Amino acid sequence: MKEKREFLKGNEALAYGALKAGLNAYFAYPITPSSEIPETLAKEFRNPEYKDFKVFLQAASELEAINMVIGAASTGQKVMTATSGPGFSLKQEGISYAAGMEIPLLVVNINRAGPGLGNLGPEQSDYFQATKGGGHGGYRNVVLAPNSVQEMASFPKLAFSLAFKYRNPAVILADAFLGQLKEDIIFPEITEEIFDTSWAAVGANVDKRHILLSLNLEFEAQGEHSEHLMKKYERIDSSEQRFESYLTDDAEIVLVAYGIVSRLCKQVVNELRGKGMQIGLFRPITLSPFPHDELMNLSASGHVTKFVDVELNMGQMLQDVKLSVKDPSIVDFAYKLGGLLPTTKEIERKVLEVSVYV
Repeated sequence: MKEKREFLKGNEALAYGALKAGLNAYFAYPITPSSEIPETLAKEFRNPEYKDFKVFLQAASELEAINMVIGAASTGQKVMTATSGPGFSLKQEGISYAAGMEIPLLVVNINRAGPGLGNLGPEQSDYFQATKGGGHGGYRNVVLAPNSVQEMASFPKLAFSLAFKYRNPAVILADAFLGQLKEDIIFPEITEEIFDTSWAAVGANVDKRHILLSLNLEFEAQGEHSEHLMKKYERIDSSEQRFESYLTDDAEIVLVAYGIVSRLCKQVVNELRGKGMQIGLFRPITLSPFPHDELMNLSASGHVTKFVDVELNMGQMLQDVKLSVKDPSIVDFAYKLGGLLPTTKEIERKVLEVSVYV
C-alpha cells in the first residue's frame, strides 16, 4: 500500500500531530505566527476521526488560557496551548504553577522576533525563557526543538509522552519560518499510549480525593518538594538527552544549531565536505535537557578543534555549548537578528574565517 503524503504548513502539521496523539482539549488566545494551529483545530473540532478531542476554547487572554490548561490537565487529560513570544511571556506564571503542581501539559511557542512586540519574522530569542524556567522559582521544562514539518507532526506525541512520564510541562519551541514552511510529509503511525493518571483530580465522589497545589507554607515541606523536583530534573537530564550528529566522526569543525538554522547548517556541511573540508553538524533536539554529554564526548574526541554555534539570537544556546565542551575558548559564534535567516554563504564565510585558526 502506497503511503499517503500530505503537503502542510508546519503549524498545520503540529495541530494534526496533536490530534493524532489523542489531544483532549485546547485553550489559547490566537497570536501570529502560530495562528494556523488554532485555525486547524477549530476546523477539525467535532470531527469523528478525532473522537478524543472534546474541548476547543478561544480564551480572552493568554493568562486565561494557561490557567484553563492547568485546570483541564489536572484531570489527567492531554491538553495543549499554542502561542508566540509575547503570549509565552504572559503564560510564565501559569507554567511555574504547573511545574510546582507536577501537571503534565504542552505549550507550543512559535518564536518570533523581539523583544517587545518585535515583528513576525523568525528568531530563537525565547531559548532562555523556555529552557531555564521563565517564571518564578526553580523549575525546568522539557523542551523539544523540531527542524522540519515532519518533526512538527511527530513531536506532539513525544512531548505528551515525556510530559506524562515525568509529570512536567513540556514545550515545543519552533520559529516563525518553520511554522509557515510547507513540506510534504507522511504522518507517523501513532499508537495510543496509556499513561498513569492515578494522581489526577477527578472530583469529590471517589474513595480518595487528589488535591493538586503548589503552596507549601511549611518551610520543611517546601524544601522536601523542591528536593523532589530537583531529583526529577536530574532523572530527565540523565535519560532524555536527544540530538542528531551529522558527519561528526572525523570533523575538525562542528557547527552547532537547532531548529530551522540546523537545516541551513546541514547544507553548508554538505557543500564544504564537497570541497574537502572536515566539517560536521551537531543538532540538539532536546534543548532541555541539553545534550551536553554527547557534546562533551565530541570535544574530548581529539579531532574537533572548533565549534561554531549558529543561532537567531544574541547568543543564548551559546552558553550551554560553552558549558558542554572541555575548552570553551574553541567555541565561536555566528548569528542573525531581526527576524531574518542567515544565508548559507554567510554561514560558510564564518566557517572559513574560523578555519584559519584550525
